[in-house]
Amino acid sequence: MRIALFDSGLGGLTVLSEAVKQLPEEDFLFFADTLHVPYGTKTKEQVQDFVRESLNQILQEDIKALVIACNTATGAAAAELRREYNFPIIGMEPAVKPAVEMNRDTGKRVLVAATPLTLHQSKYTQLVSRVDDHSIVDSLPLPELVAYCEAMQFDPDVIEAYFREKFAPYDLNDYGTLVLGCTHFPFYKPLLRRILPAHMDIIDGSRGTVRRLRQVLAERKLLGSKGNGDIRFACSSREPEYLRKMQQAFELYRSRETVNEGEKVTG
Repeated sequence: MRIALFDSGLGGLTVLSEAVKQLPEEDFLFFADTLHVPYGTKTKEQVQDFVRESLNQILQEDIKALVIACNTATGAAAAELRREYNFPIIGMEPAVKPAVEMNRDTGKRVLVAATPLTLHQSKYTQLVSRVDDHSIVDSLPLPELVAYCEAMQFDPDVIEAYFREKFAPYDLNDYGTLVLGCTHFPFYKPLLRRILPAHMDIIDGSRGTVRRLRQVLAERKLLGSKGNGDIRFACSSREPEYLRKMQQAFELYRSRETVNEGEKVTG
């Protein structure tokens, strides 16, 4: 049985990379809803429909757990799916709580970058209301960044110009942490590390999500399937070209992670 990870596109590969590291004895299915990417600019109702369509395809495989490796899809559909299915369903949320804890006593603020839909969902606003007792969290929508990632646009000149434009209204010296609230965004951590002030941390929710996955699998005695880290890629459009792109993007991300392993980048 495999652990399925689901996203609208390439972003969830950043979570898959963490899952392979933490759970090397498991086998995985990564499914991308390429017919409807990106999710972050759609309505909640549309995303709910897209997730359900994708899950119908995923369930053709023998899976023991589902990771919704997408903050937007988690906010839109996770609660409803958990009421309908008995297998573990692990979602994601922007790492606001650890970011606030890191900065509560430093006098620094927290900047959360995510898709517009994630930032407008009640799940996110309730999270911020619950943990941001010092009112230090600001939100920055970056809708174009998902499209850049899907196009494998990693040209430093293009992306740096984009980031500098988006960060221009903010005095980054006032911030201690940037939260990457979309699973596509960690692809750009190396560039962000170069352009952000040296004191700023960059965090995302991948490690915490996979830790939670491991915990739930252990509680349900589903750990240790005698797998070997085998990964199967699939997408809703069934395009061989996109499947190749998924493998290329995954290898690219993992190689960058290895290079930057010693950096002060946590999550």
